Amino acid sequence: GLGETFAEAYQKALQAAGTALPTSGKAFLSVRQADRVKVINLANKLIEQGFSILATRGTAKSLAEAGIECEVVNKVTEGRPNIVDSIVNEEVDLIVNTSDGSVSIKDSSSIRREALMHKTCYTTTMAGALAMVAAMAYLDNQKVTRLQDIH
Repeated sequence: GLGETFAEAYQKALQAAGTALPTSGKAFLSVRQADRVKVINLANKLIEQGFSILATRGTAKSLAEAGIECEVVNKVTEGRPNIVDSIVNEEVDLIVNTSDGSVSIKDSSSIRREALMHKTCYTTTMAGALAMVAAMAYLDNQKVTRLQDIH
């Protein structure tokens, strides 16, 4: 994508790839320990965008300690109902799932599979999640840059 800002270019690239970003709804956050500090900023940006937050216990604990409200959902290995059930029931609009370790990576596989099957937008990195939020903010702006204006 080409744009005056990264957010505009990224939004256009996503659009060209056939990825429709949600602009509100429910965001599922489940991040590895190393991303727990960054997820607070992400959650705040998503809430500003109009999302409610759904998180696994570890991520939810970090969010709660930062004063961010969220709903807790089971991991796949913790029984039902779990996050995959929520995706299948189309209760989730955006997924941010970073993983570390064999059990976490196995859970992530079923989450990604169902996200693809149900066309739920997802990312597996914090950088990707922040880029998506920036692109969502660009969508709200709706300013279109013509190629002629750039050259």
